[in-house]
Amino acid sequence: MSVNLKNEEMVTVTDCCSSGKERKSHHSDKVKANLTARLNRIEGQIRGIKGLIDRDTYCDDVITQIAATQSALNSVAKILLEGHLKTCVLERVQDGDEEVLDEVLVTIQKLMKK
Repeated sequence: MSVNLKNEEMVTVTDCCSSGKERKSHHSDKVKANLTARLNRIEGQIRGIKGLIDRDTYCDDVITQIAATQSALNSVAKILLEGHLKTCVLERVQDGDEEVLDEVLVTIQKLMKK
């Protein structure tokens, strides 16, 4: 299954959750590489923000960089959420497990608090 978020690279999502008690994600190597690359860039942005603070950079400039980092994290969350909805959640609903909908709503509420 392919996931294409607005202005984002097309990534393929494989089965997300396993059945049984242990829940795991099963992303393709391409998706993992995409997410890892994004997180590495975010990690670099965080280090950059720390450097800005150490150099007493103007507050507005630091806040702008924080906003960019939050946006990048939101992009990672969107990729994960879309893949989760299209695989794990769909599969569990098809299996008659509607509790997963409450789980997803709680997750979305957590994301929206940010």
